[in-house]
Amino acid sequence: MIMRRFVASALAAAFSFVPFLPFAAQAAHTRLPHDLTRRATHASARAARPADASRKDVGSQNTVTADAPVPRPAEKPCVDTLFSGATFAQYAGVPFAYAPPAGCPGPYAKIVFNGNFSVSAGIQFDRTASIQLGNVPLFFGTTAEPDTTLSPSWHVERDVTDDAALLASAQSGEADIFNIVDSTYTGVISGTAYLQFYPARGAFKAADTPQIVLPFPGVGGGPQHLNTGTSVLSATYALPANVERAYFDVYAQSQQTDEQYFLCAPNDVAAEFFTCGNTAFRETEVSIDGRPAGAAPIYPWIYTGGLDPYLWSPIPGVQTLEFKPYRVDLTPFAAILSNGKPHTISLSVDNADNYFQAIATLFAFRDPGKSHVTGALTADTLVPAPAPYESEQLTGAPPSVDGEIVVTNERRYEIDGYVNTSHGPVATAITGKLDFGNGQFYSNESALTGKTVVYQITSANTTTVTQGAHSLDISNHSVSFPITVSLSLVLDSTGTGTQVASIDQHFIEQTGEAGPNGVFVSYESNEVAPTDTLDILDDAYITGNANQSSSQTFDAYTSTGECYAQTIRAANNLLTSVKNGSCDRAAIARALRPVMAR
Repeated sequence: MIMRRFVASALAAAFSFVPFLPFAAQAAHTRLPHDLTRRATHASARAARPADASRKDVGSQNTVTADAPVPRPAEKPCVDTLFSGATFAQYAGVPFAYAPPAGCPGPYAKIVFNGNFSVSAGIQFDRTASIQLGNVPLFFGTTAEPDTTLSPSWHVERDVTDDAALLASAQSGEADIFNIVDSTYTGVISGTAYLQFYPARGAFKAADTPQIVLPFPGVGGGPQHLNTGTSVLSATYALPANVERAYFDVYAQSQQTDEQYFLCAPNDVAAEFFTCGNTAFRETEVSIDGRPAGAAPIYPWIYTGGLDPYLWSPIPGVQTLEFKPYRVDLTPFAAILSNGKPHTISLSVDNADNYFQAIATLFAFRDPGKSHVTGALTADTLVPAPAPYESEQLTGAPPSVDGEIVVTNERRYEIDGYVNTSHGPVATAITGKLDFGNGQFYSNESALTGKTVVYQITSANTTTVTQGAHSLDISNHSVSFPITVSLSLVLDSTGTGTQVASIDQHFIEQTGEAGPNGVFVSYESNEVAPTDTLDILDDAYITGNANQSSSQTFDAYTSTGECYAQTIRAANNLLTSVKNGSCDRAAIARALRPVMAR
């Protein structure tokens, strides 16, 4: 996936479980009824494995992250292997068969997906990787790139407890890492994947999981292409008549000319900057029967071959090895989905140039005490398509063009609905805000010398109010995706010279929930910041690099006492330090106050 014209065109301690006041007294009562199983309770949040990075890795060039492990119950899990020692040396998926773990019946407190991958030393691109069961995604990410002396290996894991209904029966599975191995591209990818099932017993209660887990778009081959902004993926579902909650977990991955979409320019000047068109604005749109039902921001992932492959060795970018989906709440449409008719959910990426890959999962909860719920969608102010604002202030003539391009977008909406359930009427009101801003600053002296700096931030905030007959729950979820990219190119008349690249890539997620069962607050921050000087020959070949350095800082904590903090650093493509942060209860309490204030 590396951009071949990138030169000219682009120019922690392990979990600490000490409760902190004033939230510790509420730890046993923090999970709200409408919450899915994204977090463990305080009693169950124990790390079964440490973070990826440890001091023994210092001095290594092997792929390493500071990513937090999935919290797990402090008990021995049942392990169910999906596939072992599979090789990916062909442009085709690898099928496998799945059966629930023998002698380990549910319900479960937690289910965790684990993957261990490696690439043999040689020449190979980073590759998109996905694993599905019954066409439902268990994992989606990319692979690390090797070199002639390095065979990188890495571990990924993901909480898949919400997939419990899917995992309760035998399924056909497929691992899709489409790889080309020939006389030029020699790196062979290998992998093993398994599930850990943690039975619910004692202090570890059964997770509240959806009874319906369905694939989108429900076809084989993993994520599907959305070639342009008008391309649409759809799936039609005939759901039971008693759906009371529904959620849609969305992945949208940028590829090909859209790979670094944050560098894309308006169509009238894109050719001047040797970049993709349609501006830098991208957003995922979700609809039900043609009616807007939600929107999802798109994370600016950079893969290990992106812009400069030395930037990402040994520390890859934020979520590069494992993407996080964005959850769209479809609960206001529950009454419509329960009306006995088939309904079509559609997904598109606004402004896509070429192209995106997308896949999703539809989750639904059924009313256990009523076979048919009624209700209505009462408000939907989400417009079908965004209308971004563009501003160009450029001077000069190609290739000596200076100035700035700014693209912004702002969306505000409300979607409300209610269902008449066996426990009374339940109304759900969702207010959402999506904001996008991208500023591109160009200083191009010639076709061979210039500088591009891009500042982009994408943010999404949703507040959900759930009103039952005798309860009121309020939750807030916000994400922010800031990224800064600086590229300076200096070449001589033969196309030989250097590119200096600096990146600062960040992911921030905050949640706050309050209701009759108590209060829950969480915060996660993941930041990767590399820099490198790339040596270039004849405007076509990378001959080496210098002055490389990078760092990753991952912080996560909750009001129930979970805490994780780690910073890793690298220089000259070797890991130089691993520092585990402190989990001071007073500092965490102070940090969480702004989240609670939402």
